[in-house]
Amino acid sequence: MFVFYNPKGIGDVLMIPLKDGDRYDITHETKGPITKITNSRHQILGYNIFEASKHLEFNGKGKITLTKQLLDQIKELFKKNNLEDDLDFDLSPKFVVGYVAHKAAHDNADKLSICQVDVGGPEQLQIVCGAPNIDNGQKVVVATVGAIMPSGLKIKPTELRGVASNGMICSREELGLPNASKEKGIYLLEESHTVGEAFDV
Repeated sequence: MFVFYNPKGIGDVLMIPLKDGDRYDITHETKGPITKITNSRHQILGYNIFEASKHLEFNGKGKITLTKQLLDQIKELFKKNNLEDDLDFDLSPKFVVGYVAHKAAHDNADKLSICQVDVGGPEQLQIVCGAPNIDNGQKVVVATVGAIMPSGLKIKPTELRGVASNGMICSREELGLPNASKEKGIYLLEESHTVGEAFDV
């Protein structure tokens, strides 16, 4: 999960986005330095923490990985300002190294493959992939459900031609990596990568 800090462009504000929302359907509630952003259905869209550098200790600018240490500081700040929201966010990495354990043809689409991918968890992920270079035994980058791609696309469980797909096997271009145009299809990793480890995007 990422938070965002752009002191030059926005000011000393730490932004914690949780859901996309319609800008015409937004309400704000402020307690101390914390502004809670919700919609008309009372769904929390995110939080802004003003004068963030005075209240929190963190490094970096732009997109920042939300660590347990930073989350604990945020929870303490919420507690001090009597904001009792549940902040038990999933901090597990959303871009991980996967291993294609099995690939099968899609019955209803010639260019799609149904892959069983080991990402280091108790169960393999079923991911439908359209890359021509996908194959058994490859180590790849997997964007798991909840990941937000550099393009802004959020990965959600879906169905492709009637088959469930839970994640995305990524290309260099989709990951926003340099020299993306030189490599077609999915990004193939070297054997030295460990299945399940985080891949830094």
